[in-house]
Amino acid sequence: QVQLVESGGGLVQAGGSLRLSCAASTRTFANFAMAWFRQAPGKEREFVSSINWSGANTDYADSVKGRVAVSRDNSKNTAYLLLNSLKPEDTAVYYCAAGPFYLRRREHDYDYWGQGTQVTVSS
Repeated sequence: QVQLVESGGGLVQAGGSLRLSCAASTRTFANFAMAWFRQAPGKEREFVSSINWSGANTDYADSVKGRVAVSRDNSKNTAYLLLNSLKPEDTAVYYCAAGPFYLRRREHDYDYWGQGTQVTVSS
């Protein structure tokens, strides 16, 4: 069983930045691809970004491409999501997820999920 705990969310003004963290409770963290999803109020959860086991390959949704950077530190069992140039429409609960396959954008491709961290962007 893998437990994921997100942190780093908060309230930020439009144009600001936040770095989200996702700490994993497993010694096999490097075996997993990691992904970030988000769910805005009244909307379905959507893919944001993913990263392969080594960090060499990444994928981004068009809505965040150029403003977001995903990374990981396997020595710390932690994945990160840097959010830049934040917009009010980025307001959502952000979830990290772990799964065996890279370049997957569907929720059911990921086996483990965190509880989410709230990001609120004020205009």
